[in-house]
Amino acid sequence: MTPPAPDARMRAVYVISVAAELAGVHPQTLRIYERKGLVYPSRTVGGSRRYSERDIERLRRIQELTAAGLNLEGVRRVISLEDENEVLRQALRQVRLDAEQAVELAHRQHRRDLVPVTRFPVPYRKR
Repeated sequence: MTPPAPDARMRAVYVISVAAELAGVHPQTLRIYERKGLVYPSRTVGGSRRYSERDIERLRRIQELTAAGLNLEGVRRVISLEDENEVLRQALRQVRLDAEQAVELAHRQHRRDLVPVTRFPVPYRKR
C-alpha cells in the first residue's frame, strides 16, 4: 500500500498525543498502525511524527473497522481497496471529462464542415 496523494488536508500539524486523542486511541496504538503500514505520518527534521487532518480521518476509519471486528490485516486490505477505489473513481471522472470534450470538439468540427445551402435545388421536370 502506498501513501495517499497529497491534498489540502495533508498539512501535518498534530503531534502524536493530539492525534491519538482526536482519534480516540493511545499513542502507542498509532505507532503500531504506522509499523503495520496503516498510516504514514510526516516527520519533522528531528524525527517527531506529525499527523494531518487526513491522517486523523484515516485513524477514525481504522477504529470503525476494528470496532466492526476486523483485525489489522483486514483493516489494511479494506483501506487499500478503498484507496484503490478512489484512484479509479478519479480516473473515471477524468475519462468522462475527456470524452465530453472530445464529443464537443467533434460537434464543433462537424458544424464547421457543413456548407450552408444558399438556394434550394430545383427538381427536374420533363417538358
